[in-house]
Amino acid sequence: MIRVNDNFLKLPASYLFSEIARKVEEFKKANPEAPVIRMGIGDVTRPICQAAIAGLRRGVDDEAKEQTFHGYGPEQGYQFLREKIAEIDYRNRGIEMDIDEIFISDGAKSDTGNIGDIFSRDCKVAVTDPVYPVYVDTNVMAGRAGDALPGGGWSNIEYLPCTAENRFVPSLPQGNPDLIYLCYPNNPTGTTLNRQQLGEWVKYAREHGALILFDSAYEAYISEEDVPHSIYEIEGAKECAIEFRSFSKTAGFTGLRLGYTVVPKTLKGFDENGKEVSLNSLWLRRQTTKFNGASYVVQRGAEALYTDEGRRQIDKTVAYYMRNAALLREGLQEAGLEVFGGVNAPYIWIKTPEGVTSWEFFDKLLNECNIVGTPGVGFGPSGEGYFRLTAFGRFEDTLEAVSRLKSLATRTTKKTN
Repeated sequence: MIRVNDNFLKLPASYLFSEIARKVEEFKKANPEAPVIRMGIGDVTRPICQAAIAGLRRGVDDEAKEQTFHGYGPEQGYQFLREKIAEIDYRNRGIEMDIDEIFISDGAKSDTGNIGDIFSRDCKVAVTDPVYPVYVDTNVMAGRAGDALPGGGWSNIEYLPCTAENRFVPSLPQGNPDLIYLCYPNNPTGTTLNRQQLGEWVKYAREHGALILFDSAYEAYISEEDVPHSIYEIEGAKECAIEFRSFSKTAGFTGLRLGYTVVPKTLKGFDENGKEVSLNSLWLRRQTTKFNGASYVVQRGAEALYTDEGRRQIDKTVAYYMRNAALLREGLQEAGLEVFGGVNAPYIWIKTPEGVTSWEFFDKLLNECNIVGTPGVGFGPSGEGYFRLTAFGRFEDTLEAVSRLKSLATRTTKKTN
């Protein structure tokens, strides 16, 4: 008899976005002519910029020549890309970073899920709520989450509510967790922590011996000066934080798959005998065992993003999506909805009308506006009563979506009166 990992059986039958896709496909079959606008999954729509395309072509050409052919690469990434990351993403912001603290991967989703491999099953976990589902689900799979609770959430995970009532600024944990997941700019709420607020988290982690797992996949969208692009801008963070980044939403690499994780050499954990252990060394060991490295061709494409022209082109793409975000934010406010986010991130977090659940709002938008979004409750218990739209669509579709939403609001008001 082959035993399975029972923790997988504790999870819902389908991943949040798979469930959304199923419901949309059912709707499309019943309404094949419906002009559906998808604003649920945060996938990009703009083409990869020309600088990156040139870098990818260079990589392909290299693979076609014996003199420049690359087979298996270094699991932690090629030096040419890690040097650019260390210089431009960190040293240019006054953060000293060695290249052997940078690990190139196939995306932040993989790394935020896989990082748990190097930690004890007994580690206590805290997450902001609502939260990116991968953080929670992978801890369920690892056996850290405990049991599912009737009202949502898990018995061994500490949830830190982020709602309109606390302006989406989570309170510091009460349960003395070992691992704390923070994502800023936040997915799904689109909100941020300023420098002082993030500094409080670093102070807490250092005082309590906790480790912050900091997802900054959306840092390129930050527009306000007091919002840190990296947790390492906060003094002492290299002693208590691992940072995850992605080229997916910054450069449109969702289909190419590339990201990186920073594990400072100053980070330490402890074995069962209380002996100090380097987390950097453990992550290197994990990656060299379970990961063969990201594609050479794709890493050449990413390298080109760090040229002056590459940076200009990325800025143009980011501006395109943030114009969508501003349009959505303003249009939804005009429609009478309470809206958050959309300033430092390409996500719009909507308060659903009084008495309307997240999934009811999903069904209403799909059936009456042919718009697909994401129910807030899918991100955690505190997401109930909220709804997420993304700004990654085409500008023309965003205009149309706003028009439909305003029309729905007008019809609803007339019915009420």
